[in-house]
Amino acid sequence: MYRDRGGGGSKPDLGPLDRKRINDALDKHLEKSSPSTSKGLNGKDKDRLSVPSTSSGKHPDHRDSRSALPSKNKCSDESETDSEESDVSGSDGDDTSWISWFCNLRGNEFFCEVDDEYIQDDFNLCGLSSQVPYYDYALDLILDVESSHGDMFTEEQNELVESAAEMLYGLIHVRYILTSKGMAAMLDKYKNYDFGRCPRVYCCGQPCLPVGQSDIPRSSTVKIYCPKCEDIYYPRSKYQGNIDGAYFGSTFPHLFLMTYGHLKPQKPSQSYVPRIFGFKIHKP
Repeated sequence: MYRDRGGGGSKPDLGPLDRKRINDALDKHLEKSSPSTSKGLNGKDKDRLSVPSTSSGKHPDHRDSRSALPSKNKCSDESETDSEESDVSGSDGDDTSWISWFCNLRGNEFFCEVDDEYIQDDFNLCGLSSQVPYYDYALDLILDVESSHGDMFTEEQNELVESAAEMLYGLIHVRYILTSKGMAAMLDKYKNYDFGRCPRVYCCGQPCLPVGQSDIPRSSTVKIYCPKCEDIYYPRSKYQGNIDGAYFGSTFPHLFLMTYGHLKPQKPSQSYVPRIFGFKIHKP
């Protein structure tokens, strides 16, 4: 529709410069249409968050990244280096849905694939049309609906549609993962440690869950929540650290652990004790 999707090979990088370029363009559009919808970020999150929508930070130019994939000579060295973490499972690009393609992008490992049926139900998308520019075109892109309007758009408009599709998918995703099907999809990813492990030593590699510190888009980037120590941490991957936390929300990990109560671990029995020459430090 608005772009071509590559199939096999390595995941295209979500370059911060590309993301910033498209993100800035979408910022201008959002400010013109509804200044209240684009809120600034503070601290580290402002530096990390680049995509207005789904991918935090800036959306990559998929046409450039995809066109580079078929050239085996160019990408052979890079794909071998990143083979362990950047292989995309799939066949030909023509058979790859936008949702599968998007979820397989490097940095988007936290996302699960939302069922088409869920997206096609207007009730599930209530209120989103006012939050996302180019809503109808973005929705068509997500659902792989062919449209002739893409040929009429300028390059900048096509980039805005692509970025809006990411934003829309993220806002749909945060609702979907609170449903039974969405929880089941996230459960599979949790069991595969797709969300990473707690970096705290005494949590002994406890699997984590994605969480947003705010439900307002573009307020903060996604963090990982450890059910054992009940604290949050930055994701280890710089690509995952650019994702908007609102695409996972503040509710998900806690509702997930209530739904699957048997997965909730006991709190760690050990904690670090500071010592000097073997003696505990006196706390005043």
